[in-house]
Amino acid sequence: MTQLNDATPTTASKPKIVLAYSGGLDTSIILKWLQTERNYDVVCFTADLGQGDEVEEARVKALNTGAVAAYALDLKEEFVRDYVFPMFRAAPHYEGYYLLGTSIARPLIAKKLVEIAAKEGAVAVSHGATGKGNDQVRFEMSALALEPEIVTVAPWREWEFQGRADLEAFAHEHGIPVPTTKKDPWSTDANLLHISYEGGILEDPWAEPPAHMFKLTRSAEDAPSEAEYLEISFEAGNPVSINGEALSPAALLAKANEVAGLHGVGRLDMVENRFVGMKSRGVYETPGGTILQLARRAVESLTLDREVVHQRDQLSPKYAELVYNGFWFAPEREALQVYFDHVASSVTGTARLKLYKGAVQVVGRKAPKSLYDKDLVSFEAGGDYNQHDAGAFIKLNALRLRVKARSDAKAQVQPQQAQEV
Repeated sequence: MTQLNDATPTTASKPKIVLAYSGGLDTSIILKWLQTERNYDVVCFTADLGQGDEVEEARVKALNTGAVAAYALDLKEEFVRDYVFPMFRAAPHYEGYYLLGTSIARPLIAKKLVEIAAKEGAVAVSHGATGKGNDQVRFEMSALALEPEIVTVAPWREWEFQGRADLEAFAHEHGIPVPTTKKDPWSTDANLLHISYEGGILEDPWAEPPAHMFKLTRSAEDAPSEAEYLEISFEAGNPVSINGEALSPAALLAKANEVAGLHGVGRLDMVENRFVGMKSRGVYETPGGTILQLARRAVESLTLDREVVHQRDQLSPKYAELVYNGFWFAPEREALQVYFDHVASSVTGTARLKLYKGAVQVVGRKAPKSLYDKDLVSFEAGGDYNQHDAGAFIKLNALRLRVKARSDAKAQVQPQQAQEV
């Protein structure tokens, strides 16, 4: 794959633009549109976040479609180490469910777009996000945070095309391959953390997703009939090994995906609120992320103070919202990250999970610095807890409730007395 530091800048007389390029129909048309309608020399950039062979295929296709240069950068380790794992330390779930698999990839892609633009002497960057979605915000907010004067060309907000028929006509005019049939009438976005599906037949929130749509996870019906146990170990809030095998961040997430997906764990179907103001139905596969989050919370249950974890859980939704809305490089997200990292610094230990037919449950947890005191909590005699102290504790905590009850009773009596008079 092309390495950013080793790539030689291209030379051209036209102004250059760097396009975030997937190799799909939309970005292939955008590549040609930027050339023919805007007179740019187009440099394409494809981020390898775990999509597989399609990354190199996209690079070759970009050159064949007219790009003056094409970068394909292996970002898997950087993605998981510097974006996914820090986000996971904040325990975020957007609107209670979504593990932010698409959201967290965008700031890294934007960062590389800006870097390549600087290296190539490009005057602008471009992307294939539509004017209705969240990704346009994430790409452009991140790019502006890193390069305040960056110019972004967003074709979906500017060109005259009204729908797929217009795109196909332009593609035929310029020799861009178009599939004759649309086997999968939905859009997807894949990386090491998840695959998302939206659009097409999924726009009906009552319609069940087709069984053949899913790629990372088996259905519960087709999952193995025997449960599998998994031990995941953490250091300072980060997963470091599975079943005793130490793995790099990207390799660990890939392994977690493999095992959880085999057992049908990690599917999510939700209607979410987009930042731009509309509701959208998204279907997600996040097998590895699902079990890593559950395992980490199991270790936290032993290692985090009650008030600390409750406070963390109050702040997590705000963090998730910032990531979802495209504010990864904002000072408030960075400030919250310092807090979450501090909280996670004591989260070291191991969780044992049981995976079976689409379900995952915690069946064991241990930690070298556990706050769990068996002698203290045991129903048997022992520990230094005096049960008689609980009476005064309850009475003091109930004082305000008793005062309110007396006040309410007095207020009810006074109208009755006035009525009798």
